[in-house]
Amino acid sequence: MVHVRRALFLALSLLSACAATEASPDQAFRRADDTPTGAFGHFLAGRFALTETDPEIAAKELLRAYAMAPEEPELLQQAFIASIAAERPEALVLARAMPDNMAAQLLLAGDALQAGRWAEAERRFHALPREGLSQLLQPLLVAWAQQGAGHIDAALQTLRPFIDNPRLRGIYTLHAGLIAEASNRPVEAARHFQGLIQDPPDGDLRLAQILASWHERNNRPAEARRLLAGVADRSPEAGIALRDLLAAVGARPVNTPAEAVAEAYVALALALRAQDQNDAALLMLRMAFRMRPDFALGRIMEADIQSARKHYDLALKAVDSIGPADPLIAMARLRRAAILDRMDRRDDAIEALRQIAADHPESRLPDLQLGDLLRFQKRYPEAIAAYSRAIARIDTPVRSDWLAFYQRGVAYERSNRWALAEADLKMALELAPGQPFVLNYLGYSWADMGRNLDQARAMIQQAAVDRKDDGAVADSLGWVMFRQGDVANAVRTLERAVELEPQDATITEHLGDAYFVAGRKIEARYQWKRALTLSPAIEDVAKLEDKLKNGLAGVAAGNRQTP
Repeated sequence: MVHVRRALFLALSLLSACAATEASPDQAFRRADDTPTGAFGHFLAGRFALTETDPEIAAKELLRAYAMAPEEPELLQQAFIASIAAERPEALVLARAMPDNMAAQLLLAGDALQAGRWAEAERRFHALPREGLSQLLQPLLVAWAQQGAGHIDAALQTLRPFIDNPRLRGIYTLHAGLIAEASNRPVEAARHFQGLIQDPPDGDLRLAQILASWHERNNRPAEARRLLAGVADRSPEAGIALRDLLAAVGARPVNTPAEAVAEAYVALALALRAQDQNDAALLMLRMAFRMRPDFALGRIMEADIQSARKHYDLALKAVDSIGPADPLIAMARLRRAAILDRMDRRDDAIEALRQIAADHPESRLPDLQLGDLLRFQKRYPEAIAAYSRAIARIDTPVRSDWLAFYQRGVAYERSNRWALAEADLKMALELAPGQPFVLNYLGYSWADMGRNLDQARAMIQQAAVDRKDDGAVADSLGWVMFRQGDVANAVRTLERAVELEPQDATITEHLGDAYFVAGRKIEARYQWKRALTLSPAIEDVAKLEDKLKNGLAGVAAGNRQTP
């Protein structure tokens, strides 16, 4: 992907604080009398704001620095990138001073498109380099500039070679259909859209929205519902939005060339994110928001990227920008609750999830998310209640429902209600035979209680086939060997578990137990001491201290893994 960054996104490495390349004073200012005052002071303040993930302050300071030293190319670039990140209008002014910067040229072309300067937009889009991702994006941009100018045949001809390419067909066929529809060519639009419907969207919510809207507006409401319901069936998160999506299905999703270009940018951002090119994805999202600030799917993606980077304030700002009437508002509210949880605002997250569950009684997702949050806080009775409400909404359990039963089973087990826990774990395994997490948890639980040891070992060995480098599974296998009296194999397996998870107190304690029974008592005590330094559960501290004093009396009782 190096050539992509070089050709299309000159400034990608500076977009986020995490990936930013720090410019030294010598790089930013090459005069001999430079001191950290004036422009340099604002430059440093702006760079610091980037590291603190505050794009507004970063843009403000870097713009001040550039205004004081406009001859410095580094300041121009930094101010431009910060202005894009903060979605400030100054980015457009700065772009005019950067003729060789691809991001700047995209911004200028987009401005021309929005203003109806079609020839200028087409010229700028044509000037993009024909390599890497730019090569894929350019035909879409050119075609929409041509459509805006009324050159419909030229626009469709621009896309036709790419529609004929099986590897590229989807997105170009979609935009050809949108161009034909926007140009009052319903027969051509139908031909392109029908081509997409023959190869239905697999979980692509935005494509389903666009196609469903076309069906609805062409008197095929059953087809519209089928498309949206199909995506909802494959994605529970999309399912919670189904009611609102159906209510808004008659609205035309793309109304202008600018909105269509925003669609192209968001589609490219999705592809970039799938390749872990998150800086590039954020840049494309910024370009999309210039064209369409209310693009909810893009805002949700932005929130996901920022949340993954632990930039929770920015993630929260992204989802909060989605209006209450948007069809994806329920998805945004779920994201918001998850972000609040990660910000340690757990009471706010719990209240938010309870309100979402009340507003969407048809969906099990808010209660499942609430159950997870409560379980991680060890509020097991409340977690069980939330999971039970979610499970009650399941008419006929299918394979994908295994997780709800597994999660409730874990909560039951942690509440010392083993009969109910075992029933849920068996149900999860019935729904998803061979699921390694269920095999491991049920097998470990049996081993911990000294029950069904042969079956437990077989189950954990099956889980280990899929989870070869999972320390928890290796620990379970070593533990069931230990409980069977197969101490030599237990030691070897638990040693590998500790290698895989060296900071896990429970696994380290298990290795100490195995060493002790194997007669390696000095090593056993070393492992128990080490386990005490690894933040063990409060209830395990006394047990470890007792082992250090008295060793093991018979076969030691095990500790629970963290699921």
